[in-house]
Amino acid sequence: MAQENHPLVQKDLPMSKPPVGSKANPSQFDVLPKLAEDEPYFVIRAHDPLSSALVELHAYIGAGQSGAAHNKLAEIMALTSQKPPRPASSPKYRETFAISLAMEQWRDTHKD
Repeated sequence: MAQENHPLVQKDLPMSKPPVGSKANPSQFDVLPKLAEDEPYFVIRAHDPLSSALVELHAYIGAGQSGAAHNKLAEIMALTSQKPPRPASSPKYRETFAISLAMEQWRDTHKD
């Protein structure tokens, strides 16, 4: 995503400290130290070309901004259509689906 379109980014500011959400500057909402020993988790690293768009999509959905979420999803789909997908049998994707299922099962057994 272009920074000039991001609602919270101020352009042309030098980085005086590590970026928020990094190991060196964890977010105030960082959950890694709070994870239960048996709680599944999934990390999206900045290295992933879809990372910023996926995190932004998550934020739009959480904020109830369905129009913005729809537009971001369309942007993600356009980005992913530019290169051939890995086969669904890829070990990386099979593990991702397994983590998703484990998360659902964990929530079902750890209700508040």
